[in-house]
Amino acid sequence: MAVIWQKRVEGKQYEVRGAGRTRRLYTDGVFHSQYNPGRSLTGNVWDLLSLPSFFLEATQLRRALVLGVGGGTVIRQLRRWYPHVEVTGIELNPTHLYIARRFFDLDDPAVTLIEADAIEWMQCYADAPFDLIVDDLFFEEDGEPCRAVSADRQWLRTLTAALSAHGMLSMNFISSRDLRDSAVFHNRSLQSRFKNAYRFMTPLYENNIGVFLSRPQTLNQWQQRIADQAPLQAEFAEKRGKYQIRKLKY
Repeated sequence: MAVIWQKRVEGKQYEVRGAGRTRRLYTDGVFHSQYNPGRSLTGNVWDLLSLPSFFLEATQLRRALVLGVGGGTVIRQLRRWYPHVEVTGIELNPTHLYIARRFFDLDDPAVTLIEADAIEWMQCYADAPFDLIVDDLFFEEDGEPCRAVSADRQWLRTLTAALSAHGMLSMNFISSRDLRDSAVFHNRSLQSRFKNAYRFMTPLYENNIGVFLSRPQTLNQWQQRIADQAPLQAEFAEKRGKYQIRKLKY
């Protein structure tokens, strides 16, 4: 892919690379985001964070929160599938926000991008609840991704406090063990709040996406809602082998 923009900021090298209509964001060589205005799925981890949204009925998803924007892949997917949804994105890195607006079409009146520490922002949040919260908070240490905040009882309760009654969480974990170590699997009050849990994976990466639902939903319901969107269904059928989905037991 050709480099179409690059800049070094405070010791970090940022590059936007392009091939055809596809744009990719790299920070210090780490692949952060991908966007193609002609296609909604990437076959990558971002799909695993956004596709669980179809556990909700379209009319239930009015407000979404994305913690860790990067270049904005997940936000672009949600806005494509749910034209009515209002999305708030929290991102600590101002260069990522600049790139998201300039190269990933996030200069969108239905998208509010906030430069802030997402953990502190959540701890202070006391406004209208969200129907979907995507937690993709990571940093790199010695070239390896690490979760920026442990999915312990305190953090899960902080997220839950900002959810609507039918709301759901989509959370990125670095491994299946990290997912199983999260507080939802060890706390009865959280298990009472979240009726179902699912794991989304791809053979390409070790990441496990934990999906926690306030109301019981089946995979058949999820699949039918995807099928109801013909363009998405065609892409999903093409990439289906890249997604592994499993219902989890507490």
